[in-house]
Amino acid sequence: MQAIIQDVYGSFDVLQLREVAKPVPGDDDVLIRVQAAGVDHGVWHLMTGLPYLTRAFGFGLMKPKSGIRGRDVAGVVEAAGKNVGGFRPGDEVFGTCEGSFAEYVCAKEGMLAPKPANLSFAQAAVVPISAGTALQGLRDSGHVRAGQDVLVIGAAGGVGAYAVQLAKAFGARVTGVCSTAKTDLVRSIGADHVIDYQREDFAGGGQQYDLILDTAGNRPLPVLRCALKPTGTLVIVGGEGGGRWTGGFERALRAAVLSLFVGQKLKGLIAAERAADLRFLAGFIEAGQVTPIIDKSYALADAPAAIQYVHEGRARGKVVITL
Repeated sequence: MQAIIQDVYGSFDVLQLREVAKPVPGDDDVLIRVQAAGVDHGVWHLMTGLPYLTRAFGFGLMKPKSGIRGRDVAGVVEAAGKNVGGFRPGDEVFGTCEGSFAEYVCAKEGMLAPKPANLSFAQAAVVPISAGTALQGLRDSGHVRAGQDVLVIGAAGGVGAYAVQLAKAFGARVTGVCSTAKTDLVRSIGADHVIDYQREDFAGGGQQYDLILDTAGNRPLPVLRCALKPTGTLVIVGGEGGGRWTGGFERALRAAVLSLFVGQKLKGLIAAERAADLRFLAGFIEAGQVTPIIDKSYALADAPAAIQYVHEGRARGKVVITL
């Protein structure tokens, strides 16, 4: 089969399209014929090995533990190991795995769910990591409730676009922060208010929010706290920017320490990948309350360009690789 391979950490030129052996599923594995694979910011971190803290999470200290990039997947079950009870050949699935930028991939049963019937494979492939992160940020860390005022920073990005839709589905009043070029998108996905950060300071207008979900990764904590109600909750998603060792995760660590001394709840989020969340999200998707937004689609051979496009922050919603 063909796959996007990297042998060392580095920039986009370390990714190569090569012919490799088709994976053989173990007793607990599901072999998937890949139809589409989502591209998220995490792929860039795994490609570069930056920040170095990323490597300590089990992805390989000196070189990538998995030589094939890609984690979001949607496709058709080709075969299932003898211990797999929930899927059989021919089933359409979506979820996460290691090495989805390939024609075939093995995934664990607990990382997959049936593909929503109203989604294409391309749409389903861009749901798992980004929508799952948005869900955990709002529901599990933010404890969002109907009637609350929620601010989503980075509302046109991969996680942010899902967060806007999910917060609305939970009954919140949602304000989205994005650039001038993306304000129309954020309005179209249901935001009650849109703030163009290139023209307006969201923390300078006096409005305060019950919950802030920051997916953009670089605003100082004092600025964020100004826009947060005295007993509100700030959830920092991931970590962008910062130094080579801990990157933007430094801000989340400072937030957790500061939270011990103030009335506001300040948290960092590192999302987990769970089939239960995929099924929960599928309910919203099939009800029409959440719709994947795809900006661009790339061929497998063009995976480096897809990753670069996402890393540069140009995407409106999600980017997908189709096979």
